[in-house]
Amino acid sequence: MGPAAAEGVPGPDGAAGKHYLCGYCAAFTNIAVTFPIQKVLFRQQLHGLRTPEAVRQLRRDGLRTLYRGILPPLLQKSTTLALMFGLYEDFSALLLSQARAPELLTRSAAAALAGTTEAVLTPFERVQTLLQDHRHHDKFTNTYQAFRALRAHGVREYYRGLVPILLRNGPSNVLFFGLRGPLKQCLPEATSYSAHLVNDFICGGLLGAMLGFLFFPVNVVKTRMQAQIGGEFQSFSKVLAKIWLERDRKLMRLFRGAHLNYHRSLLSWGIINATYEFLLKLL
Repeated sequence: MGPAAAEGVPGPDGAAGKHYLCGYCAAFTNIAVTFPIQKVLFRQQLHGLRTPEAVRQLRRDGLRTLYRGILPPLLQKSTTLALMFGLYEDFSALLLSQARAPELLTRSAAAALAGTTEAVLTPFERVQTLLQDHRHHDKFTNTYQAFRALRAHGVREYYRGLVPILLRNGPSNVLFFGLRGPLKQCLPEATSYSAHLVNDFICGGLLGAMLGFLFFPVNVVKTRMQAQIGGEFQSFSKVLAKIWLERDRKLMRLFRGAHLNYHRSLLSWGIINATYEFLLKLL
């Protein structure tokens, strides 16, 4: 997070819990606003569709199913963001008090640990994938049914796609928290409360968009893995190679949907970062 992060280190007054609450509320706000965009993006990742084709597919499904599958991300993303911000602050405080390593290295380790811990919530991301896939619409209609359907295949089935999630979470957290402070310092100095809010939105949005684009192929592989129920657990490299062949070995096709993801991430992480900082100051 850079030099500005030092003031966020939990103190002895026990106010550290507010980072969890602010992260949770920021994620909740974001999901409620951007969920329809996420559904279009999901169809593109899974089927390699162009944006107009994905939108037409959602229109055919009807308004009734537009917010189908929102409960898992509300549970998973809200809790994930709470852990992301809260654990980063807690791990930073712990490591800074115990380790003698440079602060940059210590905070990077804290960010990576927070991202890795988030992966414990993989089952929610797994179920969200199933509920958004139109091929499973006739198999289950809600979150409970989806969780129940996976139970017959064992606990491991809930964590299908764990490897790409780990490959995404740790590095992206390190980059987000490491660049957030320096990037904000590059923006025009804020002289009012609203200006701070705008700067936080721009900072979070730009970082989210950049990281979303950078890790887009990893999410494509994760989506393909998690759309499957039962059967062989294929390795990350094997699934990536299969998708690569299906898309005629063209890099642009592997990034199909990346432009929509860029704009969604710009909006999502702008909302998340601005809401988080707003609530942090408010509390």
